Amino acid sequence: MLRLFLGLVKGLVIGGAVGYGAHSLGLVGVFHWLTYGTVGALVGLLVGRPVWSHLFDKSSTMWTALLKGIFGFGIGVGLFALVAKVWGGFDLPIAGETHPIYDWQFVLGGAIGALYGAFVEVDDAPSKSAREAAAGKNRAA
Repeated sequence: MLRLFLGLVKGLVIGGAVGYGAHSLGLVGVFHWLTYGTVGALVGLLVGRPVWSHLFDKSSTMWTALLKGIFGFGIGVGLFALVAKVWGGFDLPIAGETHPIYDWQFVLGGAIGALYGAFVEVDDAPSKSAREAAAGKNRAA
């Protein structure tokens, strides 16, 4: 349960930050695809076992994180397509302005990041036997 919450928070922060940057730069229209794809890719690379953790742990490869990033790009683009094209979105008033939800990149980016981050964090959780083996190795050293 803690890992689920941790994944939600990490994904929310990453997605919100990327979305805020895109919103501040005024990236709209075609750039939505790139923005939400980037959110998914960065969440895949940084949440769960981040890409740099594989440098220190020789039992796994860096390909896992890279595949999560590539898959995450597709997840981000796919969720944006579902919201904007299939569902049609809805207007969201923030700070006296009303725009479709996908034009508030920090809101939708945070939501996409949180959803994918929770999935990745729970999926990357070490198994109970791996945790016990690591604890035993630490005690022996």
